[in-house]
Amino acid sequence: MDLNDLAHIKALDAEDMIGHINDLPDQLQRAWELGQELELPQWEGIRQVIVAGMGGSAIGADLLASYAQSLSSVPIFVHRDYEVPMWGQGEETLVICSSHSGNTEEVLSAFEMAVEQGCRVLTVSTGGKLLEAAQANQATPWVFDHKGQPRTAVGYSFGLLLAALTRLGLLPDPSAEVADAIKAMKEQQTAFVPEVPDTGNPTKRMAGQFVGRWITIYGAGILGPVARRWKTQINELSKTQASFEILPEADHNTLQGVVNPEPQFGKSMTIFLRAAHNHPRNQLRDEFTRMGIMLEGQNTDFVMATGETRLANMWTSLHYGDYASFYLAIAYNVDPTPVAMLAELKDKMASAS
Repeated sequence: MDLNDLAHIKALDAEDMIGHINDLPDQLQRAWELGQELELPQWEGIRQVIVAGMGGSAIGADLLASYAQSLSSVPIFVHRDYEVPMWGQGEETLVICSSHSGNTEEVLSAFEMAVEQGCRVLTVSTGGKLLEAAQANQATPWVFDHKGQPRTAVGYSFGLLLAALTRLGLLPDPSAEVADAIKAMKEQQTAFVPEVPDTGNPTKRMAGQFVGRWITIYGAGILGPVARRWKTQINELSKTQASFEILPEADHNTLQGVVNPEPQFGKSMTIFLRAAHNHPRNQLRDEFTRMGIMLEGQNTDFVMATGETRLANMWTSLHYGDYASFYLAIAYNVDPTPVAMLAELKDKMASAS
């Protein structure tokens, strides 16, 4: 395992996943700017928002819902399934259907039901059947250009939604926070790129700690969805098992489950994501929970988010995880881009229908 061999990294990363990761701050900037330009009706009276999406197209909605929790006067519900909840009725409900390809069957099902229930509907995609359905049903289609896997478009899946809700008056203007997040991401990534050796690259060292271990990521408050993002990136990039936990809920169940099986303790690694903008009681829980796991003889570490704002805390922590997941793929000698098992399952589902 040599994470400093640039020639090997380039050869293994044939589809340039690292290029997408490096570009994420600029992608977030492009998404925010595009969201100011796209056509959007002056909808009024919206009392609830449902975002229908799966995988890489849903994580942006998770980030949005977490960020907006203390800012928005309307609830934002992330829906990962077919159809939409029955309470999503009429023009007071905005349904945002988010699908990178525009062909995600669960999202297409949600779109159809949202139209049937008379909801206001906004679609976010690169095209596909979702765009066609939006055009045929007088919904509002937002289209963005992105070549790559859905998980590499998280800047779009978040930034466009943030822009839409801001323009609809459901969120206060976050322009300053967006700028701070982009600035903080660019500052920290100078130490994360492949050219920086592991002696000075914390994300490479983190990947080294992950090798051969079951990984669990803990996050609280604004970092709850970031913990999910770490988990899914580890799954898809390095083809590795991982899980995530949310505080404070994990302190009411999961913490007691770290006592057994003891023979597996050396094969585990638990990471705590920390942010200065999280609730002080959750910050305290984070430390006590980590201490409890350590006392059971398990491996733990933590990552402290950087930046001055809540958005910066979210995005610097997320970006750190993307780099660590990439280097874990390199450590396991696997191409970080293809997801053959996911593609095979989609083909089977298509054939079965």
